[in-house]
Amino acid sequence: MKIWIIILAAILLMPAFASAYPAEEKPDSMVTVYYFHGDRRCQSCIKIQKYTEEAVKNFFTERMESGDLVYRVINTDKEENKHYIDDYQLYTKSVILSLTRDGKEVRHKNLTKVWQYLRDREKFIDYIREETEEFLAGLEKEKEKS
Repeated sequence: MKIWIIILAAILLMPAFASAYPAEEKPDSMVTVYYFHGDRRCQSCIKIQKYTEEAVKNFFTERMESGDLVYRVINTDKEENKHYIDDYQLYTKSVILSLTRDGKEVRHKNLTKVWQYLRDREKFIDYIREETEEFLAGLEKEKEKS
């Protein structure tokens, strides 16, 4: 009887430990849009996150669903995320685009103009959209190489 309970528990818990993608479907080439922030957040920092999310969700839903695009919000004050400060030479709250091929980053860009366009929502969103489209075009070229 105990063995059946253990087997049943194992079967029921399997989905909790499964990856979001089966191994053969996991995207190894993709674009990631990162928004990096710390524990202390001003209104401008919150607005950068809000506008970035709006741009990504409004223009790239299908690409996110396909796995070509991922949006991540990272708190660099958390110990496990501090490496990003060196990885991307972060000195303030930032939006970074990263192109990954075969699981390794091949290109990234700090979208520094987010601060310049912060007072103009439309320009900000257009900037995020245009830069992300450029990276997604690069993703298509990388996929053609494979």
